[in-house]
Parts: sequence; structure tokens; C-alpha cells
Amino acid sequence: MTNNQDILDISLQEGSDPELSLSLMFTRVTEAAALASARWLGRGEKEKADGAAVKAMRMAFKHLPISGQVIIGEGEKDNAPQLYNGEKLGSGGQEIDIAVDPIEGTNLVAFGKDNALAVISACEKGKMFNPGPSFYMEKLVVPQAAAGKVDIEAPVADNLKNVAKALDKKVEELVVFVLDKPRHHQLISDIRKAGALIHLRRDGDVAGALAAASMRSSVDILMGSGGTPEGVLAAAPIRAMGAHMQARLNPQSPEEMRAVLEGGYDLSQVLSEKDLIQTDSCWFAATGISSGELLNGVRFEGHRAITHSMTMRGKTGTTRYIETVLNLERIDLNQQPI
Repeated sequence: MTNNQDILDISLQEGSDPELSLSLMFTRVTEAAALASARWLGRGEKEKADGAAVKAMRMAFKHLPISGQVIIGEGEKDNAPQLYNGEKLGSGGQEIDIAVDPIEGTNLVAFGKDNALAVISACEKGKMFNPGPSFYMEKLVVPQAAAGKVDIEAPVADNLKNVAKALDKKVEELVVFVLDKPRHHQLISDIRKAGALIHLRRDGDVAGALAAASMRSSVDILMGSGGTPEGVLAAAPIRAMGAHMQARLNPQSPEEMRAVLEGGYDLSQVLSEKDLIQTDSCWFAATGISSGELLNGVRFEGHRAITHSMTMRGKTGTTRYIETVLNLERIDLNQQPI
């Protein structure tokens, strides 16, 4: 039986296309971050969980044959000393832009809730949208069957009706992912009035977008405002799956508004996944920290740990789901790649 290591070793043989191996190599990085942070699941220590994930992810990147630059990292809000915007990653090789979130949902990990992920998106250099000072954007995500059937500027009821028709469902059967935030009071009211079901979550913006884009989950559409960095992170897998996103910057404070406008960003522009990731030469990897719609979380069994990941390659639209069994007696996340 061929395992993940065999596939990776074959893809790295001399003469092979280096792009073929990148998504699998990124999976090793997300596995390391998930494994490190899962030790903190439910312990109420989100900073320590995030620190462990960042350290493990950064160490794993050192062994990758890439010349990467972080476009979206731990970010300005976190005052991060590692995996910061602009940091160089890798041991040298193909030049690529990288977006990372060692823990997508630090509160989810801290309180032992579902849908926490370790995620990486990447693409060829110069093709990733840089959100600069923008922290929030309004988003609409649908699966491939509903691509071209929605309009972020249209009424909620119209979009739901069109998605239902595209998916051969009744509006009352649709499941809409919405972040449970005060800013979504009117949106939630409009969805309920239209008759659709709502999947409310306090956190998990990328997980929600993945669920909406994939036909493997119970979620049919994502609506509402979430993180701009998370929107860019989600754009690569959305593009790879042939799904569709519409987004526009949506500042949530006067300070953010001023910074975005001074940065030359157009608040009226509707951005698609192809504006956020401007090439098919893109890759995505995610590993579940806690179990959710698409991925199981890390499971510890004595000297073993079992992880569940998904990896995508934009050029071919290929998605792989990978279960990895790790021997904890032979692994030191601070010293070697897993």
C-alpha cells in the first residue's frame, strides 16, 4: 500500500515537475502545526496553543526547497515575531507567495470546539492579493454548481433562491454558514425570513468557506463579513475546487477605514477568487486540529498520533484527503520534519 511518504518521495525524484510536490510538502507543515497545537485543545490557553503551532510550522518550513515570502502571516493584529508578513521561508528554490494560519480558530482550540484547522495557501510569486491594512471583508461563497448564479450586491433572498435552483434544492433545505457576530444581526434575520437553515459559528472563517465550496459538506453557502486575510487564504482552495467567491473590503472601524482608503484600496470593488489568487499555479493544505465538517481532528493513541488533512493543486483541480499515522517516539517537531 502506497502511503503519503511514498507519494512525496516519488514526486520529488529528479526530473519531476516541482509543482507536483508542493501541496504534499505543505501538508507536512500543516500536520506539524496541528500536532503541536492539539496538545492544548480545551485547555483555555490560546496564546500557548498558537505559539506551539507557529513554532512547529516555522520549523517545518525550514526544510522545504522553496524561496517563499509570507504575504499573510500571524499579522499586525498579533504583533507576531514569527511567520510575520514579509518573512522569508524555505531553504531555497521556486519563488512563491505564502499565506499561513497556524491555527485558524485559536478560540476553538482553547475551548475544545470543532472546526479548528492549520492552513497554508500559496501561489507563484506576485499573484497573491495583499490585504495591507484591511482586516475585514464581506464574502459570499458557493460551490461550483452555483458559480455565476450569485451577486454579492443582490438581496439575500435572491441569492438563496438562485443557489437553491442551481443545487436542485428548496430554499428551506439550504444551509448557510454565518459567523455569529453582532454585525450579522440583519443578515441572520434576512436568511431566516427567506426560510433557509443557518449554521452559526463564532469562529472558523476559512473552515466555513471550505465547507461552502465543497460538495462533501452539509453547508451550501457562506455569507457575511469575516477576516480579509482568511478570505485570501480561502481563495486558493475555492479556485482549485472550481467553486466561487465574491468579496469586497468592509472596514469595521474608522481607523481601518482610513488606513484602507489611504492605501489606495477601492471599497466598491467586488473581488473574486481569481482576483485574490491570480493564477492556477496555487496550492492549499489544511490539517484538522479539532474535528469539523471536512476533516477529523488530531487523535492521540499512546505513542501514535493520527492526523487528517486535505491538499489541493490549483493547476489540475486535484484534491487529496490524507490520513497520516505518526510515531511520536521518533518525532521532535523542533528538530526535524515529520
